[in-house]
Amino acid sequence: MGKYLYRLRYTQTGLEGTIKEGFVAREAFFRERVASVGGTTEAAYWAYGEDDVLVVVDLPDAATATGLSLALARTGSFRVTTTVLLTAAEMDAGAAKAPTYRAPGS
Repeated sequence: MGKYLYRLRYTQTGLEGTIKEGFVAREAFFRERVASVGGTTEAAYWAYGEDDVLVVVDLPDAATATGLSLALARTGSFRVTTTVLLTAAEMDAGAAKAPTYRAPGS
């Protein structure tokens, strides 16, 4: 399973719909959708500022994460940013596989 951060920014329609349904109800719906694709929701928070909703989920694979991101975006209710979250061990494994690379012009 991989861990992903979804950062959502409401559109006007999305915000109005969430207020109408209720924030608790929308979070429950989101958690159900994540579970339906084999994942779990670790945390869900609303925020002030650049992002309106921050959600951390565990999903089976990148294709599932992409599908969830597309499902959120295609509603027109959100602008979605999806970030893969990595552990220190995963970063070390990636660093061990990094090819040599030169900066442009050097």
